[in-house]
Amino acid sequence: MGSWKRHEDHSWLTYRELAEQLIPYVQEMGFTHIELMPVMEHPFDASWGYQPIGLFSPTSRFGSPDDFAFLIQTAHAAGIGVILDWVPGHFPKDAHGLRRFDGTPLYEYADPREGEHTDWDTMIYNYGRYELKNYLLTNACYWIDRFGIDGLRFDAVASMLYRDYSRSSGEWLPNKYGGRENLEAIEFLRETNMAIGKQFPNAVTIAEESTDFPGVTLPPEHRGLGFHYKWNMGWMHDSLNYFKLDPLYRKHHHHHLITFGILYAYSENFVLPISHDEVVYGKGSLLRKMSGDVWQKFANLRAYLSYMWAFPGKKLLFMGCEFGQWDEWNHDSQLDWHLLDNPDHNPHRGVQLLVKDLNHLYKKYPALYQQDYNVDGFNWLVVGDADNSVFVFERIDRNDNAIIVIANLTPVVRNDYRFGVRHKGIYTEILNSDHESYGGSHVVNENDIPTQAVESHGKACSIVLTLPPLATIYLVKKDIQRKT
Repeated sequence: MGSWKRHEDHSWLTYRELAEQLIPYVQEMGFTHIELMPVMEHPFDASWGYQPIGLFSPTSRFGSPDDFAFLIQTAHAAGIGVILDWVPGHFPKDAHGLRRFDGTPLYEYADPREGEHTDWDTMIYNYGRYELKNYLLTNACYWIDRFGIDGLRFDAVASMLYRDYSRSSGEWLPNKYGGRENLEAIEFLRETNMAIGKQFPNAVTIAEESTDFPGVTLPPEHRGLGFHYKWNMGWMHDSLNYFKLDPLYRKHHHHHLITFGILYAYSENFVLPISHDEVVYGKGSLLRKMSGDVWQKFANLRAYLSYMWAFPGKKLLFMGCEFGQWDEWNHDSQLDWHLLDNPDHNPHRGVQLLVKDLNHLYKKYPALYQQDYNVDGFNWLVVGDADNSVFVFERIDRNDNAIIVIANLTPVVRNDYRFGVRHKGIYTEILNSDHESYGGSHVVNENDIPTQAVESHGKACSIVLTLPPLATIYLVKKDIQRKT
């Protein structure tokens, strides 16, 4: 929260000032939720809250607990949910914290092969202790109960699941069966999710889990961990690696970086995460990751975001990405709001307007979200056109209404591009990331697009349209548009 926006003297906005400025911005942009990096009291600014000391205390950096509650209440009054990052995986070694709290390893494992995180130089909770599990479980419920938090995103779940996480041979102790899984942590996660589900049935839990651990979003009674959602790190890495490529080489990576993702999209309930981790520590901003010159970077970014909003799974976008910030995130300063100052032909304003339109379209058309976790909600129409770096799929709601998504990921206009569709009728373009209002070249399909009785891609009827360069477009049947 300290790096979204600051005062002119570089000081932080308070919780109440954030309520006045952040919430209206999020509401106008059409987002449904905000996710806050940890607000629990922490001694080191640069830990971003991920090394908390006072788990039951909203940080005093921005005001009092009542002020924090006011921020949450303001969000709810505006129809905005609040998700809070929660850190049950480790805690810092500061002497005034929990380490050797009574002179003994009370909260942590005694053996450093179990009790110390070598990556972060922190301590690992002893999940085998009933008192410790109760302490953390109570804390999770506290934020939901006392402040009205709508969901918790559990940080670094992978590090909790495995005893050998980021450790070499001989640096870790196996479980009682000789395996690498942390059985106590697994049981703690199940118990916590069960307790939250029972006491707060409208709250959600989300796992930042980067491995292929099975059943993260399965119910505990089916031997799952019981989370509602899991971050889809595979989709994130593959899609970003694809968009970093020069379009000349994308045809060679069409299948294993783009189309492969749908093969496991329904193995868990996924969130598509573009988080702070992807825009810091030399990784570059989302805009800088895109290939090409300045125009192509913006075109690629608009195409990427439009593709992301249409792909199955919930969406997470880190602040600043919604207007294409050039610099990577810096926790010591505010976002580069000055990039939006020029109102004329400003590509940053174009990206911002696109994200706003995507959010409002997302809420308007159930096809984009209603069957995120049902295989019937997705269908490939063109999957094999690697040579042209074109792919086409449709998202489908429970009434078989569809949005057709077409991505042309080369800087080449493709005239008279034909592909088969399931339903005959008249289609219309409802979004085109190349539209001039977004900063594009305005290669658009302004007229109605009727189906033709020409077989294509295994379908009895097809449509023909123009594909803009480095762009993603959405089509719907006109009768669906009228009903919506």
